[in-house]
Amino acid sequence: MERRKIGAAALAVGAVGLGCMPMSWAYSGSRQRGDESVRAVHRALDLGSTLLDTADMYGPFTNELLLGRVLKERREDAFVSTKVGLLVGEQHIVANGRPGYVKRACDASLRRLQTDVIDLYQLHREDPEVPVEETWGAMAELVQAGKVRSLGLCAMGARGGRRSGRRLYDATIRQLQRVQQVFPVSAVEAELSVWSPEALKTLLPWCAARGIGFLAAMPLGNGFLTGTLIPGEGFEPDDVRARHPRFTAEMMAANQPIVSGLRRVAARHGEGFTPAQVALAWVLAQGTHVVPVPGTKQERWVAENAAASGLRLTGQDLTEVAALPAAQGSWD
Repeated sequence: MERRKIGAAALAVGAVGLGCMPMSWAYSGSRQRGDESVRAVHRALDLGSTLLDTADMYGPFTNELLLGRVLKERREDAFVSTKVGLLVGEQHIVANGRPGYVKRACDASLRRLQTDVIDLYQLHREDPEVPVEETWGAMAELVQAGKVRSLGLCAMGARGGRRSGRRLYDATIRQLQRVQQVFPVSAVEAELSVWSPEALKTLLPWCAARGIGFLAAMPLGNGFLTGTLIPGEGFEPDDVRARHPRFTAEMMAANQPIVSGLRRVAARHGEGFTPAQVALAWVLAQGTHVVPVPGTKQERWVAENAAASGLRLTGQDLTEVAALPAAQGSWD
């Protein structure tokens, strides 16, 4: 698989990563099976999808424990990205960016992951009660202590302002400018897909101009762009899509032209190519500093996603994808 560089430290990872959240959090709890997920992680590493993206809040904690089962055997094959800054309560999630907590959380993540160093430690969300410079400073001390290799920031909390267009990521960029004064940002993780391309306007160019890697979260539109979801089939109550307006039967039906367009492009490249692979290839085409991180818990989808790294979209393909109708329905 093609290798891509993340940040000024030029950390090399496979061009397509693996989002591990669905293995133990937010998607179809009845289908989460630890052994199956462990096999999926092994398969990803075998295929060159070395970036494993997790967080302490996924589960909570169980996602890191699951990855630890693999890393215990294959640490040298993996690039480990985990996150800090969110605490999961009974019915709520709160931010915690206090320096002391950040350091304790890092030690706990290291124990669960069964490793002595985290390749990319990301701030999941800013704590409104703690200056972000203080939180970032504590994370920088973890780098100096040899517990972390590089730092990143998640910008996935912007959905509430989705209708603000170009200004969607203004607050994130201001935050990045502040923390850059403390310690270099190696990567930014934010949503980017064919049906959610907002990061292309300002955030992605900002990162490219500064040599900052971009981890594209939800590059398959929470599964919609795979073309495997059936409008009206419904989701389990614990599945995040059960509460998203874009995943009502009506909106899923209205957005089918997007999947149909991806399917047409896939067909031009030969039998066996899928809409999901075109969607991932489109993300890869947005810049050599971009690494899509599709989430899955099954080996078959890991293999399909990894194969997208070899799909090269033509100018005609990219023009056709750009002309697809905008997604209908808000995320909010």
